[in-house]
Formats: sequence, C-alpha cells, structure tokens
Amino acid sequence: MTLACPTARAFLAHPQVFPPAPLDFAVVGLNHQTAPVEVRERAAVRAGEEDAILTHLSRHAREVMLLATCNRTEVYLAGIQGDPVSAFEGAWGHALDEHLYVYRGDEAAAHLYRVAAGLDSLVIGETQIQGQVKRAWQAAHARGLAGTLLNKIAQGALAAGKRVRSETGLSDKVVSVSSAAVELAQAALGDLGNRTALILGAGETAELTLTHLRAAGVRDVIVVNRTAERARQLAERLGGRACAAEYLHEALPEADVVIASSAAPHYVLHGPGVQAALTQRPERPMFLIDISVPRILNPEINQVPGAHLYNLDDLTAIVSRNLQSRRAALPQAEAIIRESVAELMRWHLTREAQLVRRGLALASD
Repeated sequence: MTLACPTARAFLAHPQVFPPAPLDFAVVGLNHQTAPVEVRERAAVRAGEEDAILTHLSRHAREVMLLATCNRTEVYLAGIQGDPVSAFEGAWGHALDEHLYVYRGDEAAAHLYRVAAGLDSLVIGETQIQGQVKRAWQAAHARGLAGTLLNKIAQGALAAGKRVRSETGLSDKVVSVSSAAVELAQAALGDLGNRTALILGAGETAELTLTHLRAAGVRDVIVVNRTAERARQLAERLGGRACAAEYLHEALPEADVVIASSAAPHYVLHGPGVQAALTQRPERPMFLIDISVPRILNPEINQVPGAHLYNLDDLTAIVSRNLQSRRAALPQAEAIIRESVAELMRWHLTREAQLVRRGLALASD
C-alpha cells in the first residue's frame, strides 16, 4: 500500500525528527515552603466550595484533580487549555503568583510522586498525605474529571508513595503535625499527665491529635465539635469527654492546652472568650495551637495576657529537629521516585508511538 501522507512517509524515513509529544500534565499550587499560613488560607478549600472550584478549573483542562491539605493547595491538570496560573488564581479570586509554583510534564508528575511519598511535606515521610492524595483522585474520578492520563499518574504516585514507606523506613516512628503540636505543648507545660487538653474538631487530624495526647500521658481530653455526635463518637473511641460547640466557652476554663484542627468558614474562638476563660483560672496560662487552615483561632488571642497562641508555621523547628534521623533514608526515597517517573515516561512514549501508528494507518488509507 502506498502512503498518501507526506508526513507519514517522512516519519517512517526519519522517526528521530519527530519526537513524541511532551506529557500534557501540569501542577500549580502553593505550600508551606512558598507561602505563610495567612496566604495559604486565602487558597484554602472551604466546605461547599469544591464543586465551584472544580467547575472553574474544568474549563481550563480536560482532567482536573484538586489536592487541598493544611499545608498545601494544588491543582493537577491534564489536557491543558490556557495558562495554569490564571486558572488557579481565577478559581480563588486572588493574585497569588509570587507564592505559586508551576511544574509541567514529567516534572509535574515527579512532584505528585514526591507529595504522595511525603517527601514534600512539612513533616517529611508523614503518612496522612497518602490517603489525602487517594481521596483527591477518587473525588476527581467521581466527578468525571479523571481520564487515562490523570488515572495513570495518580495510581503511579500512590504506588511510589507505598514503595517509599515500605522500602526506606522513612515513616518509621511516625512524626506528624499532630505529634509536633503535642510536643510543642509538652515543651510549654512540661509533664502533661495532670493537664486538661481541649481539641476543636473531630476529623482525621483531631483523631491523630487525641492519640498523641494520650501517648503523652494526658488523661483528661475534651472534644468539641459542631456536630455533637461526631465529638461523642471520637471521645468514646479514644477516651475523652464530648462537648457540643455551643458549650465551648463553658468548657474552655478547664483547658491548659487547646489544639484546633477543624474546618470552619470563620474564627470560632476570639480574644474576649479566651480572656474570660483565663479570669476563671488565675495564674494558670493557656496554650493554644491552631493547626487548621484556614485558621479558626483569632490571632488577636496572642494579645491576651496569659494566652500563648501558635500556628502551623511555629511547628517548623520541632519538625526539623525530629526528622534528623530520617535524613539517611532520603537518597533511597528519591531514587524510587526517579525510577517510578521513568516508568511513567516509558508508558507515555509507548502510548505516543501507538497513537502515531494509528495516525499513519489512517493516513495510508
């Protein structure tokens, strides 16, 4: 059969002149390394906003995945149409360019692989991010926003993260934001055995926090949540007292340490409330640690005498100190990421070659 297409004939004669198309994949986002918490919370995903954000982003790409955690907000795009940065800023309505990073092609895939492995986290090697990536991908799939390319890359990232954790020991002696918050409380208060802790929230991070508080010797924990039933379930499961959100100010005077890890559209605790609580516990300071993004403890609390307020960015020094023992595992972890990305690119090249062959077949008819 004679080839009717000159381009097809040229490809067969000189295939090296026609390199495969680059991986049509990009990520744009910000994290704890590029933006302080007051900027990160401007790009947070609040309850009820996810559908609108994904609808906007889907106008700029055929496939979209949104990954939002306490330390990062990232958008992964495949089949890109237009500028990823403009798409990101348009979704949140803020000019964030100076805090954003953008990776394309295999660099974008490598970034997601590193994220899933916990190598890009505030707490290197932490395990919570693996589940967060999986849920982000599942949410994209459920909305019809995950196609062949995004599915392949997300599955590869999860597999690479699992390999890093199982083969390197990077996640041994798990260090998390929750454990760092508890360690900060210990540094401030000493022995926590006779202290009362109050947790704001009843989600996954709150559960981790309560677990670490128990391990640190705290016997009295109050769990406060907007949904009283969720607070009760968590308190019963791990030991503690449940408190409905409307009774927060009644319970607050008991608390030596408050750890906030809840998603709320506004501040749930302000300076006057803390000041009123402290008047009922003279000479006894209160330490408050806000690991929520957006923050739910008003920064004005730090101006109240006897109140000591910390946020996610204040945990950095503790985390860095705790991770020294993990540094030796990083080269092996990075080697696994490179190997996994190389495997992805081999798949991509094979797929592109198959597409070219199909095109040649059509052109020759």
